[in-house]
Formats: sequence, C-alpha cells, structure tokens
Amino acid sequence: MHCEGLGKFAKNLPLAFLQELRTFQFRNCPMSPLVFDHPVAAICGPNGRGKTNLLDAVHYMGFTRSYFSQTDAGSVRFGCQGFRIDGLWQRNSDQLTTTCILRESGKKEFIIDGEHLTRFSSHIGRLPMVFIAPDDIALINEGGEGRRKFMDTLISQVDNGYLEALIRYNRILQDRNGLLKWLSSQSAASMTLLDVLDHQLAAEGTIIYQVRKKFMETFIPRMIAFYEEVSGSAEIIIPHYVSQLEAIDMKSLLLESRSADIQLQRTRKGIHRDDLETRMDGFPFRQTASQGQRKSLLFALKLAAFEVLKEEKCAPPLLLLDDIFEKLDERRMENLLHRVCVLNHGQVLLTDTHKDRVSSILGGLNVQFQLIEV
Repeated sequence: MHCEGLGKFAKNLPLAFLQELRTFQFRNCPMSPLVFDHPVAAICGPNGRGKTNLLDAVHYMGFTRSYFSQTDAGSVRFGCQGFRIDGLWQRNSDQLTTTCILRESGKKEFIIDGEHLTRFSSHIGRLPMVFIAPDDIALINEGGEGRRKFMDTLISQVDNGYLEALIRYNRILQDRNGLLKWLSSQSAASMTLLDVLDHQLAAEGTIIYQVRKKFMETFIPRMIAFYEEVSGSAEIIIPHYVSQLEAIDMKSLLLESRSADIQLQRTRKGIHRDDLETRMDGFPFRQTASQGQRKSLLFALKLAAFEVLKEEKCAPPLLLLDDIFEKLDERRMENLLHRVCVLNHGQVLLTDTHKDRVSSILGGLNVQFQLIEV
C-alpha cells in the first residue's frame, strides 16, 4: 500500500490519519482501494452504493466491530463467506497497517503491523474515532441502553482499564443471570456460587461506576457548553449521570434485590442500568424538546466526545459522518465542520448523495477536500 499527496497537510496530521482502505466481500463496498490524501474526504453517490458501509469498514479498524451490525456475519457480502478489511495509517511519524479478517469458519482475526492480536480490547483507543449517523438521534429519543453504550465507547478509548473492567462485568453478569435461571427451578440450591458472583460483580461494578462518575464530571459541562453554542438559544439543559450506586453500594444493592432477581431470573439492578439523562425546564428532555433541540443535543454529545478525545490523545480523532446532510440542517453541519476541519485540523470522512451540495459547503469553509464517487 502507498499514499502520496498529503502535501502541507502533513504537518497537521492527527494522531492517526487514514491513508488507504481496501475491502473484500465486506457488504456492498467497492473492492478497489480508496486513497485519502486530503484532510476531508467526501464519498458521494446514489443510495445503495456502499457509502455507509465504507465508513463502517473504517469503524472496524478502530473498534474491531461494526457500528451498525450486532454480528460480524451481518457484515459479509450477500452470497459470500467471510470478509477482509485493510487500512494504512499515518500514526505520529510512522505508518501503521491494520487488517480485520472474518474467516469462512466465523473466526475473526485482527492484525496490527503483521502481528495478530490475542486480545482485541487492547487495540481500542489506538485509532480514536467519533461516528455520527442519522439514526444516532435515538441517543436522544429512546431509552438508556444507547446512551450507556455511548458512554462506554467513549471512555474505553481513553481508559483501557475501564474497558477491561466492563468486559469482566458483562461476563460475570451473564454468568449470574444464567445461575438465576437455574436457581429459580431448584428449591434447595446452594447460594454459595451466587455469593461469589455477587462479590465479583460488585467489585467490577464499583470500578465502572467510579470511572463513569469522574469522567462525567468533566464531560457534562462540555456537553452543556456545546449545546448552548450549537442551539444558539437561551434554554437551559441539565444533564445528569444517573446510577443506582448513588444511593447504595453495589454489594448491598445486589443483596437487596436477590429474592426478586431469583424470581424474575435476571439481574434487575446494577451499573448496567445507568443512564445519562437530560432535563429541560424541569422535565425530561425527550418529552418536551423540539426536533431542532434534539438535533442540537445530539451534536453537543458528539462534539463533547470529540473534544475529550482530542485532549486525552493530544490530537483530534477521526470523524465519520454518514449521510447527515439529509436529516440534519445545514447550519449545524457547517458549525460542526468548521470546528473539526478548520479549528482542529482533524480528518473527516463523510458521505452524501449530492456531490454539488457537499462541494458547496466544504468550498465555503475553505478547507482542503477530495471527492470520491462510488
């Protein structure tokens, strides 16, 4: 692989600049390599040409998984078995190669500079990214699961110890739920194993809660400031990190809910119920906010994530923007692109169906960009 033409932008390279991307049997992505030689690349073409899937292939390079699909098999081109994604990156003063392979057997491999990773989690944060897609509005409109995932994805990119604790917690939680289903059918079953699992779950849950709480103390003020900037209005939002551990320790929480957990065969309480809630004018935001206010809050979340990663990594993360000109208004998009491209010298990969529209917007910002038609 090779990439030429970075020119004067090279002196402003972010922590990891994607130079080239190759895919094979990854959904309907074009198999010819894409070369990125400008800070902003707009991938344009009609719907159904694989624009979104190209961004998802990049996401695989940073997180070893899809942004959209729950399973790796869901990313395989129809009628095929397995896929391969290759990336070439400029990272600091060196080049870095990344390869993700899903074998026909279903086994997944991730390779960095020719070395196979034994633990995929060790790679998270090496290539920091922020993804914005139209369906992300669910972060504002729906329940807490998506917001927990947002928090976990962001914090994991700056704190690998947090990610490891989260992996252990989820594994123990799965074991506990399995045991609860067994206990519900056993009248004289021993509680010894449940005691052990509760002790382990409480230890990991406490670590996760403490990290989340400390992280949100600095994240939430940024989120509020960006909301004011993006919305341009006077309404006041009050985001709050909500956890059951605010009132009781994790060990006591599990013990308190044990009887009901056995009856319902699942763990009802713990840090897997945490949320990042927002209120406005004393009411839950999603119940009272207009469409414009919801979009502003989404941008505030993503911009705050971008800024946190930039500060923690001492360089801007890669920003992936999927088809958001269709559903998010032009003013907010111009503000976002100005902050990311002009003020922070970050790399941006975006998709759009209309090359004339995106050319006009990017041209007005006076940034270096390339058009890639698919």
